[in-house]
Amino acid sequence: MVAAPDRGSSAAYDPLFCQIRDTPANHRRRGPACQTVRMTVPFATSARSSVGLEWEVMLADRGGELVPRAPEVLAALEESTAAAPFTVTGELLTNTVEVTSGVGATVADAVHDIADAIAAVRTVTDPLDIDLLCAGSHPFAQWFTQEVTDKTRYHALIDRTQWWGRNMMIWGIHVHVGVDDVDKVLPIVNALSVYLPHLQALSASSPFWAGERTGYASNRALVFQQLPTAGLPWPLETWAQFESYLDDMVRTGVMADATEVRWDIRPAPRWGTVEVRACDGMSTLPELAAVAALVQSLVEHFSRELDEGRPLPTIQPWFVRENKWRAARYGLEATVIVDRAGTQRPVRDHLRETLEQVRGIAVELGCSRELGGIERILTDGASYARQLVVADAADGDLREVVRHLVREFRAGPTLRDHLASLGG
Repeated sequence: MVAAPDRGSSAAYDPLFCQIRDTPANHRRRGPACQTVRMTVPFATSARSSVGLEWEVMLADRGGELVPRAPEVLAALEESTAAAPFTVTGELLTNTVEVTSGVGATVADAVHDIADAIAAVRTVTDPLDIDLLCAGSHPFAQWFTQEVTDKTRYHALIDRTQWWGRNMMIWGIHVHVGVDDVDKVLPIVNALSVYLPHLQALSASSPFWAGERTGYASNRALVFQQLPTAGLPWPLETWAQFESYLDDMVRTGVMADATEVRWDIRPAPRWGTVEVRACDGMSTLPELAAVAALVQSLVEHFSRELDEGRPLPTIQPWFVRENKWRAARYGLEATVIVDRAGTQRPVRDHLRETLEQVRGIAVELGCSRELGGIERILTDGASYARQLVVADAADGDLREVVRHLVREFRAGPTLRDHLASLGG
């Protein structure tokens, strides 16, 4: 980390990254030598394998239509949640609230925060007849009837990305896991990319888009990557390469800072974490916990491999891209490429092998029962499959699919109830 410059200096100072920004104004004031200044991006200290969760939640009326009432909900919650360990915030569209956990030592800690946040939101939404639900997409909503949240960053995004930006009617989860050494971050990101299709298939919940059956388990995955800084991570190997990437992107005006890196798996320097963003919105809390436990266990497994001096698994970028498409198209029925030799395996089978590989680590991390929820998803089907069954039974009536999602979100057990039902 470089020392912060004096605030009165001629340097443009960004406190988020403790960097001296190389700006045209600085060139004029300080001359051409300023062009050699490079971005330095500190990676915050965080507890190893600690967990943080973000869950994007839709707001709908009793008929299933999305409603632009997040500003109203947030204003009503501001005072009562000010001291809470969780946060409830807005998102790109006013039909969405995002609930975020505090830093959890275990997955259960983080998910309990999320459950408490949802309970707080319901104290406002229930009296207003607003339903909550979560999936990667809303089955029938149209982009042109949605309102953008009145924030400069969102207006700038829409101004730049236009039609694709307005089409970002997508909901997801983000799983943060603490990493104890900055030199581990990019190797772990690359190794997690091998498992990106597994995570995407487990969470796939966007088979419908604007009233149409898409034929994809996760249409969200392919929509989101249309944003210029979204999609698969570049296969960088060192933190210096990541800093160089950010420097290039900031200097050329592509982004303002690292928060605008929207990769499916990305470093989160501000929090000292690796952040998995590839997943569709999970429809129930136990499913959210299961995916979080898998991510936490994989990150800790990779961290231990690096501690022992062993290389982490990677596959060619073109295999990573193909795997993403297969998981988006076929969900848990996908066959994925699992090694550099091009070996192909049903994603269900490879997931079960992976569970066996990390089961001991999950026990040590205190998330083994949550991890057991992966088997339930494999057995009962992911959200996309359940939605399709409901649609077929209702002769294609997508309002019934929304009602199903509302029921799942409300009636699905809390994590505490879910774990209690498992015993042990």
